[in-house]
Amino acid sequence: MTSSLFFAVQTTSTWSVSAGLVMLLCNLFAISIGRFAIQNSGVGPDLPIPKPALWKNFGVPELIATTSLGHILGAGMILGLANAGAL
Repeated sequence: MTSSLFFAVQTTSTWSVSAGLVMLLCNLFAISIGRFAIQNSGVGPDLPIPKPALWKNFGVPELIATTSLGHILGAGMILGLANAGAL
């Protein structure tokens, strides 16, 4: 019984430029949504880089939170697209 379960596991896609592009787009999507959806922004430490006035209250906690969501979305998109044969 256990040996038949080994054959049921599907392989994941390897890294490619298209997989990286999907991950990048998912992260940008999550950052743009999180920029306007996070209600208590600017509470933690600020980013050490200069940024435009639109991103004034966007700090390290907001960046970590949005990119974490972006990676979850990206992993799901990459696995789904690879499973459908589109990646």
